[in-house]
Amino acid sequence: MGGIFLKYGLTMIIYIVILMFIVEVMRKNYRFSSWFWLGTLLTFPLWIMSGGITGWFRWVKILSVILPTIILGFSRVANADHNVGKVWDFLRGNWMLWFLYGILFLNITEATIKDLQMGNYYNALAGLILCITIPYAPKYWKIENSPNGDLLVYTTIMWNFLYTTWNMAFVYAEGATFFASSICILLAAEIYPLIKKRPELYVIARVYTLATHLLVRAIVPELFPKIMNSSTWYHPEFMKYWGIINAIIAIPFVFWYTWQLHTGKAEYSFKRLKG
Repeated sequence: MGGIFLKYGLTMIIYIVILMFIVEVMRKNYRFSSWFWLGTLLTFPLWIMSGGITGWFRWVKILSVILPTIILGFSRVANADHNVGKVWDFLRGNWMLWFLYGILFLNITEATIKDLQMGNYYNALAGLILCITIPYAPKYWKIENSPNGDLLVYTTIMWNFLYTTWNMAFVYAEGATFFASSICILLAAEIYPLIKKRPELYVIARVYTLATHLLVRAIVPELFPKIMNSSTWYHPEFMKYWGIINAIIAIPFVFWYTWQLHTGKAEYSFKRLKG
């Protein structure tokens, strides 16, 4: 048992800490962040040579994460620095919030389609409900004007939890080898806002942890299978019941979400305000 902890537990804890440090650096150094993620496109030949990206899902996944991360970076610069010009004004427009909303919707949809292809129908239902219950832009989305141009998204505690357990179940079925490392990026995004006592930072933390993870996997695909290979953890029956549990959680949540919007309580419950 001690050996398993040293091999997986300690390694996973270290990776979670590294990811949270990366989120902090990317948040506090928004100019560096924008140019860094633009520069990652120069590693594109390595993605091909390494063989780390195969099949439509992997290509769509990394491009639908890296490219929006770059666009988000320069939008943060536009908002934080109050730059003048048509391009900067364009990057400050409300369309950006709808664009980011759409990207989140797209990323969940990609995995939901993959779940359907793998026969994980209950987990796919949870994914569909996650899409439906993303708080609407621009009302519940904002890019701060200062000091760091943070992306703020007022997701609920239950939405974050459902997203985490749904995504873990998806990765468990789609690529169990990377399940342990995927737990790390999901937990880092959950823990970081708790430490900061700012739950609205969940999505920006998720953006940078996922982008970092996918970039590393694309360049050095053998890294995670070497340091935290979790392929032996997979069991089809466990996956089936996990999907059912996620669906059971999701169904009442969509009714609660709809009720919050219908009664006008969403203004308080989504933003954790007292009313």
